Amino acid sequence: MKTDDLIAMLASGPDVAAAPPPGAYWRAGAILGAGLLASVALMAMLLGVRPNLEQLALLPDFWIKVGFVICLCLAASHVGRRLCVPGASTRALPLLIAVPLLLMWALGALILNEAPPEQRAELFWGATWRSCPLLIAMLSLPLLAAVLRLMRQLAPTRLRLAGAAGGFAAGALAALVYCLHCPELAASFVGFWYVLGMLVPTALGAALGPKMLAW
Repeated sequence: MKTDDLIAMLASGPDVAAAPPPGAYWRAGAILGAGLLASVALMAMLLGVRPNLEQLALLPDFWIKVGFVICLCLAASHVGRRLCVPGASTRALPLLIAVPLLLMWALGALILNEAPPEQRAELFWGATWRSCPLLIAMLSLPLLAAVLRLMRQLAPTRLRLAGAAGGFAAGALAALVYCLHCPELAASFVGFWYVLGMLVPTALGAALGPKMLAW
């Protein structure tokens, strides 16, 4: 067998993929868990869990909000992982984030259109629009540090884009933590002000990516 044929056979074999080092998944889980725990502790100390959370959890709008944020968490996590694989196809990745956003915006627009005119401003602005994005951004900081540390252990090549994806994932996780405190349920509010809060760590991740993710 020629050397070139041997190389081609090994490269196309089923066992080519490099296995992660022993304990890699445990370490990754510990890093992300520490960031999540720090975010929850920050929320509990500075904001507190909503006293009527049990009553809110009985409402469909609460689970629509939580489901929307979870979808963004999963989509951003997948996008971030793909951007850490050199040469991986990323053509369809924007759709993963765009789909839940478009669905939430469509639901918000439908609710606003059907609401009486005097209620539309309240449905969009709510009572916490001034603080909501800033609080989500604040809660995302320990998560952003954890996510960037995890991504640095992989092999991102487009550092600014990978940093932005990591920042969006951190912002989505922070928004999920913020759901334990936030009283707002309107789709129009969540689809705008929550996302605005997620964009702050996204921008921060994009700025830090070239420095934090470089080998």
